Amino acid sequence: MKKFAAVVGAILFVIAGSRPGLAQSAQSGEAARKAELNAAWQAAGNAGTAGPADIALIDQATLKIPAGDFFVPKAEGARVLRALGNTVRDTTFVGLVLGTRQNDRWLVVINYIKEGYIKDDAAKDWNADDLLKNLREGVEESNKDRAARGFPEMELIGWIEPPNYDAMSHRLVWSVLGKDKGAPDTAEKDVNYNTYALGREGYFSLNLLSDSNRIATDKAVAHELLANLSYQSGKRYENFSASTDRIAEYGLLALVGGVAAKKLGLFAVLLAFALKFAKAIIFGLAVFGAGVMKFFRRKPRDDSAGGAA
Repeated sequence: MKKFAAVVGAILFVIAGSRPGLAQSAQSGEAARKAELNAAWQAAGNAGTAGPADIALIDQATLKIPAGDFFVPKAEGARVLRALGNTVRDTTFVGLVLGTRQNDRWLVVINYIKEGYIKDDAAKDWNADDLLKNLREGVEESNKDRAARGFPEMELIGWIEPPNYDAMSHRLVWSVLGKDKGAPDTAEKDVNYNTYALGREGYFSLNLLSDSNRIATDKAVAHELLANLSYQSGKRYENFSASTDRIAEYGLLALVGGVAAKKLGLFAVLLAFALKFAKAIIFGLAVFGAGVMKFFRRKPRDDSAGGAA
């Protein structure tokens, strides 16, 4: 992985050009980001739970994670995401799941949005082109925050998997393709693979971060985790009571079209575009210290059922 470090250094030199002050500033900023990302991952390793384990997701559900997966709770997971350049909404974020097998290169971001019962009757009428337009607007809004914090702006290319809703299980899946703004079409593309599980009082969002070269394989992870999420008795979609329960201000359409994201400040689509920063740790451990990943291969914690804060 020394080659990786050399490439990073070469890129910084090219960006800075022959201006020593700019070069020093760029290197200092990059070093600070890497140091924080390294520290965030180590904190996550100390606090997390290795599978197989049953993880309590707040007061709503249980998530079964298989052997080889690792759950990172709320506080430490939020630190990781911020180190990767993302805005995290503390009122909805629940935790992270990542793969620790040798070839795993993915993250799953879990949020719970308690906005009420989501009506799903609009699924049969949605228009994929309109939904994609709304998502692009959400990306552009999120770019303002990324640019202000020194991260590259992103752009949305199109669908990888158009929206698909299973009315029997009340699960929704959709996926988009994105890249750095201005990057050539031949560059590796980032993938945001979104899955949702509707419940009585709101919904869980499980957002898989991958890339265009691996999504055909990695999406199986998202489907497995979605299937392994079980709402508690009384919290299920079928337990809804029209006489007593709150109905969300938006329906299923908003979970694809970005209306909910803009309303709540989630902009979840941008999470995928930070994956390149995660790769610096996941693929370049020699740069930051190979000891980081040892935390993610430990035996499960005794308090694994309480992993989500």
